[in-house]
Amino acid sequence: MSDVSQFDIASLAQKARQASPVVAQLTTTQKNKVLMNMAATVRAEKTMLIAENSKDIDVGRAKGLSDAMLDRLLLTDDRIEGIASAIEEIVALADPVGSVSGLKKRPNGIEVGKMRIPLGVIAMIYEARPNVTAEAAALCLKSGNAVILRGGSEAVHSNRAISDLWHQVLQDFAIPTEIITIVPNTDRSVITELLTLNEYIDLVIPRGGEALIRYVSDNSRIPVIQHYKGVCHLYIDNDADLGQAIEILVNGKTQRPSACNAIETLLVHSDIADTFLPNAAQALAPFAVKIHSCEASSKYFEKAELATEDDYHAEYLAQEVAVRIVSDFDSAIAHIQQYSSDHTEVIVTQSYQRSREFIRRINSSVVMVNASSRFSDGGELGLGSEIGISTSKLHAFGPMGLQALTTEKFIVFGDGQIRG
Repeated sequence: MSDVSQFDIASLAQKARQASPVVAQLTTTQKNKVLMNMAATVRAEKTMLIAENSKDIDVGRAKGLSDAMLDRLLLTDDRIEGIASAIEEIVALADPVGSVSGLKKRPNGIEVGKMRIPLGVIAMIYEARPNVTAEAAALCLKSGNAVILRGGSEAVHSNRAISDLWHQVLQDFAIPTEIITIVPNTDRSVITELLTLNEYIDLVIPRGGEALIRYVSDNSRIPVIQHYKGVCHLYIDNDADLGQAIEILVNGKTQRPSACNAIETLLVHSDIADTFLPNAAQALAPFAVKIHSCEASSKYFEKAELATEDDYHAEYLAQEVAVRIVSDFDSAIAHIQQYSSDHTEVIVTQSYQRSREFIRRINSSVVMVNASSRFSDGGELGLGSEIGISTSKLHAFGPMGLQALTTEKFIVFGDGQIRG
């Protein structure tokens, strides 16, 4: 890791831009060899990574970080194995770079198609989650992009350790280390300057709390992938399999409540409230889930608090959920359309017609029928590790994998044609 005193953020970005043609021209075989080596190195250095991560955890606890933030920050044996496995999954994915589609011959004989190319230089600005340092770099490398990674101060030891492993591997393959750059300075002022460097950086992807993402969006001269928060809804229809609905609720809310794809609002059709909600209360009780209930649903839960307007907008990232009884399917749709953050919405129903109508009318980035919201994830959706989730519709929507890190250029093949 270079000393921060030796350069500024503009020179870092310039070096990443200068190195970006190298990674753009690597073959699929070359990229996959680097990635496999990195996966093996992560496994081999597990003890070191956990030791460095424990420094961040200790500082985070002393600073009073929330349980949700500490959970995002924590590295364990299983999570480190998950990082290595995620990199190997990226190896197994098709390389989008150089693929040609849509070749068509025009009346004048020229052939016109499109070829996928890297975006160039991507800046990642993120909080906690040191796995992002490994997995985002892997995705950018496989898609032919250089990446600048600016993690938060809460994960500084973990991020530097992972960065050092990346640079070790790149040096072994004689590839410029500048294609994966960790910003060593965690001051907020660095973000402010980074966001002005549009001559070097092609795209900014922020990952973290809503305040961070809004700050990046409001201050950037560079296009930004936006994902403000994940207010994910689960609607239990009156034609639902209630046993299935309980399992989907418990998994979606409690398996990892700090994740952005966890359920934050439960909507229940009034016809089945008397049957479903007592069972839901019993199923959530062992996890000590705090309930913010509408007036009609409060009687089904002990110690429930009456939900406010803010609760229906809330991304709790904790063992909390807002509950509302709705009179019919249309009321559920209206609630989701009003409060959605365009992340993930789920319906549980045995009605084919209603499930298809839910899919048609709800335009969040991921819409599910009879499945846990926790599947709203790049790996689970077949993309490999995701670099982020976009809840704006340009240029990507939903979990972003390799293809979302590329764009297309037109290619034209002729035989001496000229335009008259």
